[in-house]
Amino acid sequence: MSRTGVWFAPGRVNLMGGPDYNEVFVLPFALPAGVYAAASRRRDGQITMTSRQTGTVPVVLPIAALQPGSAGGWAAPAAGVAWALREAGYLAGGADITVDADLPMGAGLSSSAALECSVALALTELYDVAVPRPELAALARRAENDFTGVPTGIMDQLAALLCRAGHALLLDCRSGEETAIPLDPAGAGLALVLIDTRVRRTLADSRYAARRRACQDAAALLGMRSLRDGVGDAAALDRLPEPLRRPARHVIAENERVLAAAGLLRGGDPAGMGPLLTDSHASLRAEFGVSWPQADAAVAAAIGAGAVGARMTGGGFGGCVIALVPADRRGHVRRAVDERFAQQRWPSPRYMNAAPSGAARRIR
Repeated sequence: MSRTGVWFAPGRVNLMGGPDYNEVFVLPFALPAGVYAAASRRRDGQITMTSRQTGTVPVVLPIAALQPGSAGGWAAPAAGVAWALREAGYLAGGADITVDADLPMGAGLSSSAALECSVALALTELYDVAVPRPELAALARRAENDFTGVPTGIMDQLAALLCRAGHALLLDCRSGEETAIPLDPAGAGLALVLIDTRVRRTLADSRYAARRRACQDAAALLGMRSLRDGVGDAAALDRLPEPLRRPARHVIAENERVLAAAGLLRGGDPAGMGPLLTDSHASLRAEFGVSWPQADAAVAAAIGAGAVGARMTGGGFGGCVIALVPADRRGHVRRAVDERFAQQRWPSPRYMNAAPSGAARRIR
């Protein structure tokens, strides 16, 4: 194998489900946009990282000295991957890495996971180290959890490394079992339209951490490992105080929506998933409390213009909305959302046709 190369890892949309730290089912798919890592070997035991987006001088770190907190900013996820690979005995040498992206940062599309996975592939393939993709996803998640301190689940990394074109990934976040589910909106005369509200957020935001604590506290009060164990036990919610009951109710109902959506997709009925998307957004807003005004406006405007369903995607408090739209109504939906944003004097949203795409790969 060449000692240089370019690797790509996609961003992802979570069509439905989550939060994945509750070990529930989720239904993400990969986007055609993501993060690119161009890499070459170096012999001095250092990793250098440069980003075309930041335009800054390279971040240079000795691999042997990497520890949680030893890198910050955009380079932290990449440095965290090098640290996690070193800790697992998989990092055989240093590298020069330059990253580029056509995925908006902070838009709830897993740009950090895409960075982690492109760098993980670069470092292992540069040195001919074969790591199974599920294990590589777990190491990338460790980089995010333990090195950068962001308490996410493993959905983003598994989606980036395992998704198939024309499919969503039904992922059991407890067992790691994954199943490719056909997702062909075009075949049903539909399109998945991604609406970037241009409100940015970070998963290090204290509000995200607060939701995670609420889920953990609810599970502990119910004597459960996670809220996954409350699925099918509606009476369990009655034992919770109201501040914990609402997020727990969302998690349990959302898990049921994921399984219903997967059944509709298996049956060739993507349009039937529309009301589930909209119900999911309503629950994310009213029960889980992670939506934001621009997302609510985009969902309402899209549905009013003919979308069969829409919901926010990502961890909340900013980012994108995904809308399932009849193909011949895409223009109407965009105009309606643009008009709603203009009325509120918000920055104009941006759009992407979200075709379900393939997993991370070497492209050169």
